[in-house]
Amino acid sequence: MDLLLALDAGTSGVRCVAFDTSTQVVDSSYAELTQHFAAPGEVEHDAQEIAALAISTLRAVGARARERGHRVRSLGITNQRETTVVFDRATGHLPHRAIVWQDRRTANYCEGLARDGRGPLVRATTGLVLDSYFSATKMRWLLDHDVLVGLERPSLSTVDTWLLWSLTGGVRGGVFATEPSNASRTMLMELATLSWSREMTQLFGIDDATLPDIVASNAFFGTVSAEVVPELADVPINGMLGDQQSALFGQACFRPGTVKATYGTGAFVLANVGPTPPGVVDGLLSTVAWDLGHDATYAVEGSAFVAGAAVQWLRDEMGFIEQASDLEALALSVPDSGGAMFVPAFTGLGSPFWRSDARGSLSGLSRGVGRGQIARALIESLAYQVRAMTDAFANGGLALHELRADGGAAAIDSLMALQATNSRLPVLRSTSLEATARGAATIAGLGNGVWSSLDELGERWTYDRRFEPGDPLGVDAGFAAWTRALERS
Repeated sequence: MDLLLALDAGTSGVRCVAFDTSTQVVDSSYAELTQHFAAPGEVEHDAQEIAALAISTLRAVGARARERGHRVRSLGITNQRETTVVFDRATGHLPHRAIVWQDRRTANYCEGLARDGRGPLVRATTGLVLDSYFSATKMRWLLDHDVLVGLERPSLSTVDTWLLWSLTGGVRGGVFATEPSNASRTMLMELATLSWSREMTQLFGIDDATLPDIVASNAFFGTVSAEVVPELADVPINGMLGDQQSALFGQACFRPGTVKATYGTGAFVLANVGPTPPGVVDGLLSTVAWDLGHDATYAVEGSAFVAGAAVQWLRDEMGFIEQASDLEALALSVPDSGGAMFVPAFTGLGSPFWRSDARGSLSGLSRGVGRGQIARALIESLAYQVRAMTDAFANGGLALHELRADGGAAAIDSLMALQATNSRLPVLRSTSLEATARGAATIAGLGNGVWSSLDELGERWTYDRRFEPGDPLGVDAGFAAWTRALERS
């Protein structure tokens, strides 16, 4: 059969997923990525490890495809977005670990820019708020710490560019490019023109020569090098998208007004708003959803920095559960959270609060609170974070009619039910929780001619369960208590 591959380089790990042309998963390979916490508030990844895991997972899936006589038509790449990689295109040298989107080391720098009145210009040009979440301030930090000194061809990029360059040959002619959904997360791209903004590059002191070319999201990006991944030699790369925009695409949110929520390392709500850059929506971001080579599609986004990462913390640091899938059973072992309130602000608060100073908290503790109550409070906090974002959409005049859910934590039935009631919206859980990978594979298939239109793709999206809103009385009281706890974080 013909296959489409997605390389999904996320925050927690790297996955290669093979889809058939009916968009069903037929194979996958996954490897967890090492998290480096250099200091409080600092989060780093080894970009060489990201590339190595990408190559190993691609080789595993590619080898099995070859053994079974399948043909790989195309590869799509999706990735954690704002994470910043610095490397030398002449030598491949990586002088510093990648600075992850969760990293808060530039918070004070952002506050200084805000005091200088730069926030409105950044917002109007890029659709973003002044926050250390985005790439430009991380790039500025690297420059201020002389990380680029001595590099022959210094390059500043997001993870998509690093992987594309590596897979297409690296120092032997690797392609140095990005596309608008990723570029729009750097705080350097002009939202209206899809090009690097002179005002923004000057504001942050970034040399244009260090930045990749911006091309369409379903462009022909080059082919996989036989020296890098021999099992996929010369397979064309026909699509790239940032992970949250890829999930929007994978959830077939092709019409303005359709919206998805992804419960991954963080929690992200994106709504398709059509071909015109949206105005400012208080507490939310304006971003590019994708560019198919004619008109761009834009989105409004809410971003919570911690969701599945809190489950990892409960597993790895606290030892409450052995694996993430144990969380729901532990939470359902008790009737309620016993008054416990969990605020997962480990790296500050994103939408709609934008508080870089906030930190995680667990409050309302009594002798009656145990592991089950804390697990339940964690699940409730995930629903409350997304409710805060869907409330911001409503307050901004963006009417939502349903929420299409995906990501690992979307498998938790109690979370989906709680979300529907909190957000006053039906929640449709995607049949495939691999919506991010599905988006990368299907945009690559669209670029490769496997499908001729978005309508054809849209007909293939299905959901496995619909959760209807319940009585809001109890959850409204819980949400009010949680917002009070949040104010103290």
